[in-house]
Amino acid sequence: MSGAEANLSDFDYDLPPDRIAQEPARPRDAARLLVLDRGTGAVAHRRFGELPDLLAPGDLVVLNEARVIPAAFTARRASGARIEGCFLRALEGGDWEVLLKGRGRIRPRETLGLVDAEGHARAEVELTERGEGGVWRVRPRGDVEALALLEAIGRPPLPPYIRRSGPEDPRLRLDRADYQTVYARRDGAVAAPTAGLHFTPAVLARLAERGIESARVTLDVGLGTFQPIRALRLAEHRMHEEHFEISAESAAAINRARAEGRRVVAVGTTTVRALESAAEGGGVRAACEWTRLFIYPPYRFRVVDALVTNFHLPRTTLLALVCAFAGREHVLAAYAEAIRAGYRFYSYGDAMLIL
Repeated sequence: MSGAEANLSDFDYDLPPDRIAQEPARPRDAARLLVLDRGTGAVAHRRFGELPDLLAPGDLVVLNEARVIPAAFTARRASGARIEGCFLRALEGGDWEVLLKGRGRIRPRETLGLVDAEGHARAEVELTERGEGGVWRVRPRGDVEALALLEAIGRPPLPPYIRRSGPEDPRLRLDRADYQTVYARRDGAVAAPTAGLHFTPAVLARLAERGIESARVTLDVGLGTFQPIRALRLAEHRMHEEHFEISAESAAAINRARAEGRRVVAVGTTTVRALESAAEGGGVRAACEWTRLFIYPPYRFRVVDALVTNFHLPRTTLLALVCAFAGREHVLAAYAEAIRAGYRFYSYGDAMLIL
């Protein structure tokens, strides 16, 4: 399949609705793990807690340490109608980029009040410029620091397929911890790097005991990761840019592993995109940049040798990336086997290890 020929319909499959996980496995590492040999297509069924035994001493595991901010918020219009929003990022000049969804037409110059759980307005923003797909540029009124405000009024930015009854749903308190990796450090993501949700301190310790190294990168998961593909031909889809950072220390560790013939194991599609965006020669460069990299067949990977990932929605950039890595036929056959075997799908679901 050439890049010019890759069509959206090639990355489709049917999933019974009851396979969409609404809560994570407890403990996290009790999640199931489907192991896929990308050379042969063979699969094996394991548990995530066994990951250290499935990797080899000397492997380098690369983690995305982005921390999810409580980016989901409720806004109130002058009419009293409510709008649900998601903060995406701060822009130059003090403006914000947000995603808005509500009934009725939303117009530029309209003022919205951002409200807390009791419905009290804590800040106001003016809508200044409409983007595509519900994205808006807004201007906060007064001296408002976005992250501090969101910590006070925001909620975990759960994907729409994780159903909660509303802002008062008690499960949202659990989601604040559940929808965050145990190694999250850097504020900025508005969606979780979900492959990392299965790691526990015990798994991380066991990896180190086995002589498996780790390195950290950051890609602030944003609209680019979960934005729908609207083009029928994948070559025509344009990713929303996302910020990533690879420190000099992490770049050196990755480059040593590559030079010594040791595997680089990326945890999550976001880590893959960060590494491949910074690919240089036989390794990576230290970087603090923005990327629009869209990986789909027949992409040639330059850094990543193995991948830990979740089961992704059909017709998405994430599934296209996984198919580029392991082969579309192997991946869709593995998905069919996971459905047959009762795996749980999507953000709070089970995981895959592709070797």
